[in-house]
Amino acid sequence: MTAQIPGSPVHTPSADPNDEPVELPLLEAPRDGVPLVIDTPRGLERAAKALAAGTGPAAVDAERASGFRYGQRAFLVQIRREGAGTWLIDPEPFDNLDIINDALQGVEWILHAASQDLPCLSELGMWPDKLFDTELAARLAGLPRVGLAAVIENLLGFTLAKEHSAADWSTRPLPEPWLRYAALDVEVLAELRIELIKVLDDAGKLTFAEQEFEAIRTAPPSAPRVDPWRRTSGMHQLRDRRQLAVVRELWTEREHLAENRDTAPGRLIPDSAIVAAARAMPTTVPQLLGTPGFHGRAAQKEAPRWLRCISAGRSSTDLPPLHIPTHAPPPPRVWAKNDPEAAARLQTAKPRLAAVAEQLNLPLENLLTPDTLRRVAWRPPAQINLDSISSALRDLGARQWQIEQTAAVLTVAFLDPDPLVEKEKDSAGSR
Repeated sequence: MTAQIPGSPVHTPSADPNDEPVELPLLEAPRDGVPLVIDTPRGLERAAKALAAGTGPAAVDAERASGFRYGQRAFLVQIRREGAGTWLIDPEPFDNLDIINDALQGVEWILHAASQDLPCLSELGMWPDKLFDTELAARLAGLPRVGLAAVIENLLGFTLAKEHSAADWSTRPLPEPWLRYAALDVEVLAELRIELIKVLDDAGKLTFAEQEFEAIRTAPPSAPRVDPWRRTSGMHQLRDRRQLAVVRELWTEREHLAENRDTAPGRLIPDSAIVAAARAMPTTVPQLLGTPGFHGRAAQKEAPRWLRCISAGRSSTDLPPLHIPTHAPPPPRVWAKNDPEAAARLQTAKPRLAAVAEQLNLPLENLLTPDTLRRVAWRPPAQINLDSISSALRDLGARQWQIEQTAAVLTVAFLDPDPLVEKEKDSAGSR
């Protein structure tokens, strides 16, 4: 069905480059107007009562302040349900949103790219009993673009403005244009869900999607990272353990300061400044401030703090190893040298899986994640057969539909791999 939403026309490229651009209406305002933001206990009770009395699934979204505030907490929660309308909730005044979660007990939630919003909703005590992810559904349906505006354009026949997606949602009061944008994000998710179900059902992939949604919903929380400071961008440039100790000290101090000030760590000093300081190892504040690449809003004001971290790292007796042990397979580029049989398995299986993905009209990474493929190819079961490969995939987290589509292909590829084809060397390397 095509929703009839009034709005200004926008020009969208035609599928045929020789055709004139197609004019699509722009969804500019919520059909019921822009709701007031709920920020009082009485307002929250009204929202919960209305949502509980609504019917059908609930469209849910959350806005964060990534790049502005510390962490990934939600600064606005949007919910729309048939018969209840749209509700915009400011979570900051409340300890949690348990009352909203209770109101939606047993209700299917519709989110776009659910894995992005579910963690911050979980922090508020909200978690769905059933899930429909429109972004993942669009991927499995084989749509060429899966952003919310693009999927709405493709299936509903109008487009959605996204000009405030990177705004600082911790701003108070929130400007009216931002609130309008936020309300629009849940305005047509229910209609979009209906259209995506039709597409998936017609393609025989609805059960694929249902299994994927449930896997997201029931996935355990991610384990804490080992040495999270190793995420510092550009750290690969460092080859000395003492430099790594400096990165560890600077990253940890920046993290504590950012949390205390409720600001994004990169707004104090960026990762590039940490790496620059670790490479230069300055011993005085003037040397630090004169280090090429050392900059940031708190670079000069907090220079003594950063210098203390550098000194602590330089004198540390607890030097971190250059690399931490991992159970993951090595990079595929070294497989031919380290384990030619594994390389042959991977080289044989990947194009065959790609053919299956093409036949199903979905991305290869959704048919089977690259990590799962690498792990099972690197160390397959001792006895390779359909049952053992299926079991190995299941242990690695593959869903049943993925196992049904890939296990036989992998079994044949692993039992009888094609001869390993070495990549051609460049002209300099072949001399």
